[in-house]
Amino acid sequence: MMSHVYTGVNDFEQAFAFYSPLMQALGFELKFSEPDYPWAGWMEPGVLRPLFLVGRPWDGNPAQPGNGQMIALLAPSRAAVDAAYAAALAHGGSDEGAPDLRPHYHPNYYGAYFRDPEGNKLCVCCHDPVGS
Repeated sequence: MMSHVYTGVNDFEQAFAFYSPLMQALGFELKFSEPDYPWAGWMEPGVLRPLFLVGRPWDGNPAQPGNGQMIALLAPSRAAVDAAYAAALAHGGSDEGAPDLRPHYHPNYYGAYFRDPEGNKLCVCCHDPVGS
């Protein structure tokens, strides 16, 4: 369904330092990083798409988080949700909801919510039952 998601940031170095451990906790690998451009992209190992990208806005104007906008990243396990949330908070993210079951979405929805250092809202979630 998705080709890529591009998240605009103003401070690329700070964003790269935030997103690198987050993506590692989720098992995604760095496809490229071009600090001079500046932008970087991550992918699921062995899968070319979708990509998750961060970088300066193409139009040259400052990046701003959108009201109601959120990017949800799929985690392979509940432990990965926990690790990604911890990595996000350890690298300048702010809490928007600790890892937990959220049965109002469905019985196995396990997710965490946080914002990156520039205020972009993210979710990391796992839809699988425990042990699967």
